[in-house]
Amino acid sequence: MMLRATKYAYRSSRKRTAPLWLSSLPQVDWLLLILVVGLTSVGGLMIRSTELHETSVDWWQHWLFGGLGVAIALFLARFRYENLIQWHWITYAITNISLIAVIAIGVAANGAQSWIEIAGFNIQPSEFAKVGLIITLAALLHQKDAHTIPSVLRILGVTAVPWVLIMLQPDLGTGLVFGAITLGMLYWANMSPGWLILMVSPIVSAILFNVLFPGWIVWAILMGLVAWFTLPLRFVSTILAMAMNFGAGKLSGIFWGLLKDYQKDRLTLFLEPEKNPLGGGYQLIQSRIAIGSGELWGRGLFEGTQTQLNFIPEQHTDFIFSAVGEEFGFIGAIAVLVAFWLICFRLVVIACQANDNFGSLLAIGMLSMIAFQVIVNICMTVGLAPITGIPLPWLSYGRSALLTNFIALGLVESVANYRPKKRF
Repeated sequence: MMLRATKYAYRSSRKRTAPLWLSSLPQVDWLLLILVVGLTSVGGLMIRSTELHETSVDWWQHWLFGGLGVAIALFLARFRYENLIQWHWITYAITNISLIAVIAIGVAANGAQSWIEIAGFNIQPSEFAKVGLIITLAALLHQKDAHTIPSVLRILGVTAVPWVLIMLQPDLGTGLVFGAITLGMLYWANMSPGWLILMVSPIVSAILFNVLFPGWIVWAILMGLVAWFTLPLRFVSTILAMAMNFGAGKLSGIFWGLLKDYQKDRLTLFLEPEKNPLGGGYQLIQSRIAIGSGELWGRGLFEGTQTQLNFIPEQHTDFIFSAVGEEFGFIGAIAVLVAFWLICFRLVVIACQANDNFGSLLAIGMLSMIAFQVIVNICMTVGLAPITGIPLPWLSYGRSALLTNFIALGLVESVANYRPKKRF
């Protein structure tokens, strides 16, 4: 009897200690992790395809840093995310200091000074700043939500400092991502939808003024009505909202005149790239040809003519989706979109099941960051949005961007890991 008891005790002990590395990850969202790893693997294949006839090692570096990212994500998932609340101002300070360092000693490339060279590697602090902003805003909104105007103004003020530093590089793409993160987190933190519309309205007014003049006037009047029903001091707020939108339209015309021709082309050529088929419109034209030539099932891995003949400049970064469309066709492109949809769905589930508002906001911050980048990047490659230099998460080559996304994933997996346990 003693022997049998000892035998069972040994079995019980072995059962507990065998999966030791899993014992601290009882509620990690494995589907989310698997989807991300799958996209990273496909990304390496696509990067290899775009550089098949070159001596580049970008594809295996993508996998190498992807493996490092998985390790970082699982490491972060083990630790309680709540501890970050007390460090959010330090995180914010480090974020801004790194962005100042870029301006002071950064390396310039492709018209922007966005990198710092460390040990032979170019590090892009603006990518890591996305996570720093998410942590800071989540902590502040956890303390006080966005149902009051002073709280919203506080968040906008905190966001403005790193945003200005990024725009000084200049890095328009990352600046837009900062805006998406901030608006998404404010909405989740109980900001009035009307206020959200009013915040975005000057951009819409600027576009309508130059594209559809009567629509600009109607839009400004509608924003006055939104202000009347959602803001205090109705009469004053209505006048200010309408003045802001009328002013945005007028100023857009002035600023447009100050832009150089190549800057104007970058913002408008997506509407009609054939105007400059050998210049600013060339990359988009070739991208659309590649995606269209993939048809239903694609030409096959390493068989895409546009991709293999290098018709698309820098395809391994911002235009990686065109390689997916050409070599895997409509089915492959839809599979990638479904994978991103599932990732976003899992992030919403984690946000809804989080133990507290801080964890919920971390998940929504990552959701806003990923969803915005996916939408803009894919629209960019098919000609539905201007070329802004926003990469496709986990698929595009970019070591800093890849590690940033995995760090954000690790924080969200920590939220999932420490959510209330299910009871049956």
